[in-house]
Amino acid sequence: MWDYLIKGVRTIDPKNHIDDDWDIAIENGKVAEVAPDLSVGNARQISEFNAMIAQPGIIDSHLHLGINPYGFKMEALAGVTTSLDMAGETDFILENSRKDGSGINFAILQALLPGKNIASNDPSADEINAFIDKVLASGAYGVKILGGHFPLTPEASARVVEICNQRNVYVAWHAGTTTDGSNINGMRQAVELAADNFLHLAHINAYCRGAIKPVEEETLEAINLLKNHPNIVSESYLSARNGTKLNVDQNGIPLSGVTRNCLKRFGFSVDTKGIEEAIKQGYLSVILEENGLSTLADRKDSLELFRQSHGDVSASFDRVNPFLPRAWIASAKRDNGQFVVDAISTDGGCIPRNVILESGISLIKLRALSASEFAAKTSLIPAQMLSLANKGHLSTGADADITVYDPVTQKAVATFVGGTPVMLNGKVICKEGCVIAHPNSEAFLTQGNFAHQCVEANLSSLKQLHA
Repeated sequence: MWDYLIKGVRTIDPKNHIDDDWDIAIENGKVAEVAPDLSVGNARQISEFNAMIAQPGIIDSHLHLGINPYGFKMEALAGVTTSLDMAGETDFILENSRKDGSGINFAILQALLPGKNIASNDPSADEINAFIDKVLASGAYGVKILGGHFPLTPEASARVVEICNQRNVYVAWHAGTTTDGSNINGMRQAVELAADNFLHLAHINAYCRGAIKPVEEETLEAINLLKNHPNIVSESYLSARNGTKLNVDQNGIPLSGVTRNCLKRFGFSVDTKGIEEAIKQGYLSVILEENGLSTLADRKDSLELFRQSHGDVSASFDRVNPFLPRAWIASAKRDNGQFVVDAISTDGGCIPRNVILESGISLIKLRALSASEFAAKTSLIPAQMLSLANKGHLSTGADADITVYDPVTQKAVATFVGGTPVMLNGKVICKEGCVIAHPNSEAFLTQGNFAHQCVEANLSSLKQLHA
């Protein structure tokens, strides 16, 4: 007898070429059967989702759970079943998953932070190896170069990518070094420094904001760079907003390169005064934590929070990401018909821009993507990126991670993880989630009694993803 039966949905599964009014049966956390008109008499529990769409669970391949404890809940509300954090801190996220989790799966790429977890912005090979050893043994899946915010030298950035490839460790890069910023020049540099190595190049749309050349030219260059370097996997997000930190040094200069660049772009001085003016004019909002969610504070509260915290707050600039690159990058294809950019992410989580469904369905309505292509970019391909063979599809025996959404309201109505609903009609069932980590973390996670799945990235396979 099935544990759960989902009925009344249009089921979409790009791997198995399903796009029809089929039911989904779940047993022992796995997909038991997907077929039309399954008998309700064979199920212990039934959910009817009339006129809704069900697809393999959305995998958010770039988000940030380390800002505050609310990202797990916000992701479940947005229909996400599995997520890839792109910064850490690993211990903070693990602790919050236990206290404020929503039952979703999550993996963590721990960022290299000069002056914090590495000594400088030019770590040696020995320092990089020691960093990798430490984070892989304490719950991480891989590592991240956070170039846009805390850049390394070009030489050190290249060393990180090279060493991770030698060791078969998943590596991502927010493009930017001490010589080139988080823009199309930085993306070009990252691609060149990666050479023929595997690399997950983060949020491609973020390099196409018109900082160096017209938006159209930057977008076309980004697309061609990825076409010519199939060893690189990537994602992009669909929000007009970004996320950053407003910490400043003793002279009032923002520490984050992203904050500095945004202030310059909108014509504000690159200092405390410029931050305050950006807030007053509505370009910048401080992220407010209340009622178990992250929201954007209004102008008055943002200014007050910034001043009270002396800049130690997270924030978001509006109007940063133009619509053209967001839509073009999400839908562009290679000559062989594969997507240029592999996945749609949020770069959100705790940052209130979890719009994979809202904006993605708009692209479906504009016919930039089909519903099946949307499911591929938000589930099937991200599962392949993370070497999660049992996710991203609804084959018999696959993990019963399922997202059910309303194509009219463009909102998630149910989020199933391992066959269990963790969100139904806007209500999150809080529970500890499952950590997806490198095998070196097995002992640490077992000792800590964390639910976990240890997976080693298959970088040689990922370099062939676009073959």
